[in-house]
Amino acid sequence: MLEEDNPKRRFYAVNYAEDNAPTPANGKLIPYKKNALAKPVKKELAVRNNKIDHYAGLVLVPLAAFLFIFTASILGASTYASLNTAALPSVSVVNPFTSEVKPLHYGVQVALNQPNFFAETRDAFIDEGLTFVEVDLSAMQLRYFKDGVLLEAMQIKAKGEEGTWWQTPSGLYATLNKDKSYYSKVGYVNLPWTISFQENFFIHGWPSYADSNPVPEDYAGGGIRLKTEDAERLYELVDIDTPILVHELPAVTEDFVYEPVAPELKTPHYLLADVMNSTILAARDIDTVAPIASLTKLMTALVAAEFINLDNSVSIGQPSFVSSLIPRLGERSKVSMYSLMQLLLVESSNEAAEVIAAELGREEFIALMNEKAAALGMKDTHFVDPSGLGAENISSIRDLLLLAQYIYENRSFILELTANQNIKTNYVGGEFGELVNFNQVEDLDNFVGGKVGETIAAGQTSLTLHKISVRGSERVLAIIILGSVSRNEDVTTLYRYAEERFAR
Repeated sequence: MLEEDNPKRRFYAVNYAEDNAPTPANGKLIPYKKNALAKPVKKELAVRNNKIDHYAGLVLVPLAAFLFIFTASILGASTYASLNTAALPSVSVVNPFTSEVKPLHYGVQVALNQPNFFAETRDAFIDEGLTFVEVDLSAMQLRYFKDGVLLEAMQIKAKGEEGTWWQTPSGLYATLNKDKSYYSKVGYVNLPWTISFQENFFIHGWPSYADSNPVPEDYAGGGIRLKTEDAERLYELVDIDTPILVHELPAVTEDFVYEPVAPELKTPHYLLADVMNSTILAARDIDTVAPIASLTKLMTALVAAEFINLDNSVSIGQPSFVSSLIPRLGERSKVSMYSLMQLLLVESSNEAAEVIAAELGREEFIALMNEKAAALGMKDTHFVDPSGLGAENISSIRDLLLLAQYIYENRSFILELTANQNIKTNYVGGEFGELVNFNQVEDLDNFVGGKVGETIAAGQTSLTLHKISVRGSERVLAIIILGSVSRNEDVTTLYRYAEERFAR
């Protein structure tokens, strides 16, 4: 490869002193001595390849294994921090060939699963002298940095069980609230010295029941659990808006191998694949972009679960511009968020989708949907509403597999809810009674979960997961279909093919 085809990354810093004159200096990966007498009134981080950006501050490009629409060879991230705004940094992804900057917003970020990306983002915070909390859920360590200096290191005693509401995914967050004793209506326990971020995620001390007895060691509830004395110490140190950087290594890559062959279907776009190791068993035209109808609601549910507290009661302002096959909201003034999630995922309620989005603000919610898609690498995906009614809600089958895998690995309760509204939970639900499940596939009893949709523009669409036993190993297959005229028949055909070809 020619050198010019593989541009080297360089790191620079520009410090704006009080006279606003820039002074070039070596960056994070080139050791340098900081001038203790220089106290810039404003520092920001920015990235450009082989040139100094017009932003003021330290220039850093953490290496990303994968992120957004660029390959690993052209990715980077920059961290900008303003000392005048409570030291809340923002992170961006930059294409060094075009210098195009894409913001990496606060929230769940798959890229922070990657050790290099996480480590270099953390080191950027340290070099810039930021105050933040580092949470390494693989090493089960929490560290608190004050002005870039490590002050506290604590052992994490427990973390939310994988796939549950309590799991804390890798991401960049900001401290939202602090509560000396937070009562969880989900676990019916008190969480002492609680620090919450992005509504549903918590750092706290050892939980206790109403009678003040502590929960046992194997208690599965709660978020990131510390010893109570450690949680109290962290509580006193952390301020509102303090950044929290969370990292957990991705699941171990599997070595399970199939022997692929493909069936014939009339449907223009379909995929049969192993969710657990991405093996494609049968496919047609999986990169073509097409409308996806109510498959959109999987992303709606994902954003709701990651940005809205499911304990909340939601005020109902019934949207007049959408309707559902089975209207349920009626004259209700309030309903629990969890009941809305049931309605969204089981009966595919368009009204529930709009009410959920309105909780954060409709436009902001849709923006979060698109940001989440970008963070998952869904480069062919775009959302214009939370229900999927618009023909401009588009994706490709390859992108939808990424979404299915993320939900299966990180938010499996969403899939469980699509299959059974009565899954075990302490959230307030069931306010609409027994719902009609639109997602079940006739004649198949191996349904793990998934979503179906149908509009004039999209035809019949489906993303469903199914269990199958292959050579004594239980696998989970994804069947994704776009543009079908006989969805159930297509899903059954693909599953029977897999069963006949691989199950034994």
